[in-house]
Amino acid sequence: MTKSLNTLAAAFVAVSIGTAGLVTPAAAGGSVSISVAPANAKQEKAMRAGLGLYALYNGIRNGGIRQRGTGNSAGLVQNGTGNLGIVHQEGRGHDGTLQQNGNGNSHGLFQFGRNTSGHVAQTGNGGTGATFQFGW
Repeated sequence: MTKSLNTLAAAFVAVSIGTAGLVTPAAAGGSVSISVAPANAKQEKAMRAGLGLYALYNGIRNGGIRQRGTGNSAGLVQNGTGNLGIVHQEGRGHDGTLQQNGNGNSHGLFQFGRNTSGHVAQTGNGGTGATFQFGW
């Protein structure tokens, strides 16, 4: 379990470092989106564990929406069983939806800053992923 958490932590650090060079000055106005999908079973376990820990910490069972800020809109649709869907918005003016069709899927849409728009459709069974959006 510790090794999985270490792998998940390393993945999030890598995503954070990778996005540092993509951000332009605040005056430019815009956004950047990064979608992460595991390449193998080990990475999938780590990502599912991370999303599960986030859900546990925030009292989410199968899916949930967390919003901090103003002017945000979010939606979550789940068709199937055993899915975990998370939409997390911090900032203002975000628009995001997550639709899961199938069983045993897990995905998180995380929006930060302002004025991002993200719409994720996850179909099939046993899929895992995360989408990060940063707006300025």
